[in-house]
Amino acid sequence: MGSEKKSILVTFDVDGTLIQSIGSASNGLHRRAFAHAFNQVFGVEGTIDAVQHHGQTDPLILVNTLVHYGIPSDVATEKLPDLKSKMIEYAKEHAKDIGEGLQVLPGVVSLLESLSLKKNVAIGLVTGNLEDIAWLKMEGLGLRKYFTVPNFGGFGSDHTDRGQLVKIAAERAEKQIAGGFNLRVHVGDTPNDIRAAEFGGALAIGVCTGIFSKEDLESASMGKAVILAGLANDKAFMSLLGLEG
Repeated sequence: MGSEKKSILVTFDVDGTLIQSIGSASNGLHRRAFAHAFNQVFGVEGTIDAVQHHGQTDPLILVNTLVHYGIPSDVATEKLPDLKSKMIEYAKEHAKDIGEGLQVLPGVVSLLESLSLKKNVAIGLVTGNLEDIAWLKMEGLGLRKYFTVPNFGGFGSDHTDRGQLVKIAAERAEKQIAGGFNLRVHVGDTPNDIRAAEFGGALAIGVCTGIFSKEDLESASMGKAVILAGLANDKAFMSLLGLEG
């Protein structure tokens, strides 16, 4: 049987998986959008660096950071719609700066291009980023053209639980693509990505391009995750899916 007969869904995390933060302005616009929301909704002058936020969804980062600055969790949670709205508003107003402090990781362009040429592969995002901000990043760094159209995914704007985001992305993809998928894969750089993939019924592929080690990612898995150094070897990645590069 040819691999072209097998329908495959591949979703990618964004930060630390497809792109990385660099320099003193790392992920600058996204960080400023958080700060803008804190200030506009609560009058708090704050930064997300006050809390551990790697692998968290944006809504959780909003609440956890505000709790750090003295806002009760239930009060912050109640204001999440306003906070998210202010973040998106700021990001869209300053969209020209989206690439500041960000760069595409090695091999990503080649891999996305190879996957996009396969008629039996659907490509989406599963990220803690709010949806508008995630696609602004993909557009600003020249990656959006490789994703399946209409674009789909699971985002921090959909749910605070990353595991639910894997399921949401699959449901959206299945509405667009008749017949469903023989294989679902999620790619990410944090233990939360590994756990979310497995919770959501996808094969977890971990990449060591963020702040977590191979051991960190392996220990988050129920035992079936595949851990790669990164995405620079697109042939190795394609072979995991039963595809030729």
